[in-house]
Amino acid sequence: MLYQLLVSLRPKQWSKNIIVFAGLFFAKDIFKIIKIQAALIAFIAFCLISSCGYLINDILDRKKDRMHPKKKFRPIAAGKLPVWMALGCAALLFFISIFMSFQTSLQLGFIISVYFILTASYSLILKRVILLDVMTIAACFMFRAIGGAMAIDEKVSSWLILCTIFLALFLALSKRRAEAISLGDNAATVRKTLKGYTPQILDQMINTVTAACLMAYALYTLDPGTFDKFGTRNLVFTLPFVIYALFRYQYLVYNSNVGETPEIVLFTDIPILVNILLYGITVVAILYF
Repeated sequence: MLYQLLVSLRPKQWSKNIIVFAGLFFAKDIFKIIKIQAALIAFIAFCLISSCGYLINDILDRKKDRMHPKKKFRPIAAGKLPVWMALGCAALLFFISIFMSFQTSLQLGFIISVYFILTASYSLILKRVILLDVMTIAACFMFRAIGGAMAIDEKVSSWLILCTIFLALFLALSKRRAEAISLGDNAATVRKTLKGYTPQILDQMINTVTAACLMAYALYTLDPGTFDKFGTRNLVFTLPFVIYALFRYQYLVYNSNVGETPEIVLFTDIPILVNILLYGITVVAILYF
């Protein structure tokens, strides 16, 4: 039973919360222990509140999940985890996350609270409304990035918000495309919005947000505010890594239809992993040395 509960918490999805550290990374505070501790608390708080949301979502969707070729194996849908136990765990995770975040800062506590309301609204209503579903996912990523910056008492960058939103939309739309193709005629039965998301429409949206994400990041590296903060415009040399990451992911989505599980793709594809490592090393070299 404990194993089934752990699976339902979806620890693999916690990788999405890594964006919490973006504010720390680009604030030149990566070596400050106090800031690192605050960012770690924010990361844990988001992991807990995210798992709370996953449990609630799986409880609400257990009947529809039984019709999905993969989701039918989820513990709650498969009847391996009692609903009462899942609800109890969700409540516990909620209170721990809220307590941790408010203990760190009022701003982080507020962001975590708004994040939970947004994810709950997604599970109840928004995931059934075309366009609002992917926009809500993007907003959740935005709040993660904002929460990470607030945890370390760092000013929230407008560029960080823009890049996060466009990147999240890119991943969410790619996921919808993969779902629409893999589920075929049953797509609308499993997810209502897939009735309106055709591969052609999704392709146009993906192309739009890809261009927007690249442009936002490029403008960020050359922005006068970025130069004033870091004293260099050399961040522009990290643009090729961002271009490669987006294009590589898009290549995998279109050729292998792996967009349904972005967290697995991003952490198992060797070229993407090497690219992320080189990007990180380059940014550290530019900002810290």
